[in-house]
Amino acid sequence: MMASMSEPDNVERNVLGGLLEPCGVDPMTGFYRTGSCSSGPDDVGSHTVCAVVSAEFLEMQRRLGNDLTTARPEYGFPGLRPGDRWCVVAVRWLQAYQAGAAAAVVLAATHERALEIVPIEALRQHAVDVPDDLSGLE
Repeated sequence: MMASMSEPDNVERNVLGGLLEPCGVDPMTGFYRTGSCSSGPDDVGSHTVCAVVSAEFLEMQRRLGNDLTTARPEYGFPGLRPGDRWCVVAVRWLQAYQAGAAAAVVLAATHERALEIVPIEALRQHAVDVPDDLSGLE
């Protein structure tokens, strides 16, 4: 068996094809509250885009009925402030992108499942990380 074949089938990948990196732990993000934008069958909303939220993005989400600034302790949600990293629902990020209010994106921490909803070109336009292998940005 070749070395590249030794990875388990459940390895989660990012939109660049590499291993999914952590998104944020202060506040603790992710659908599963692991700090990662991991996704699985329970995550029907696809909380897969690792966003660095801005005031403009948060305001637009509030107007769409998705208040991300108010704490909801019963869901382990502290409320977000501009600059926080958060795994956002892919379709909500796409709505903000289409309205010109997209949040910055950490590609290495954005789950490949986001590509089912958001074009890679849109994510790349708002990328704030620079991968080791620049060929993925061409």
